[in-house]
Amino acid sequence: CSLKKSIELNKPNPEDAIDILSKVGGFEIGGMAGVILGCSANRIPVVLDGFISYAAALIAYKINPGTRDYLIASHKSDEPGSGVALEMLKLEPILDMKMKLGEGSGAALAFNVIDASVFAYNNMATFEEVGMEV
Repeated sequence: CSLKKSIELNKPNPEDAIDILSKVGGFEIGGMAGVILGCSANRIPVVLDGFISYAAALIAYKINPGTRDYLIASHKSDEPGSGVALEMLKLEPILDMKMKLGEGSGAALAFNVIDASVFAYNNMATFEEVGMEV
């Protein structure tokens, strides 16, 4: 595995997110980690889609654990390591369809569930409004 070889060769410090990123990350992971950090700083949720976005989320989480509050895992990718990454982030994916298609396909499907959830939350009647005793 090239990642395993890269870790052995570069020896990133597992406690230093920037060191990990600079030694075994790529520009796309760094860019996505930056977006996640920026969104969380502005209280904007981020929908993650697949293993690369989970890797970026882990970098952002290592830099600022508060980012986790703004992360939504769209699906559990069938890529090896996705389950581990989600476990490390303590996130439950909305969907688990054994997909590894890429192109944001999990997020595209999860957005429908997210939209429906937000609609229900904003429009659901309270017990008091329907005359139900608690």
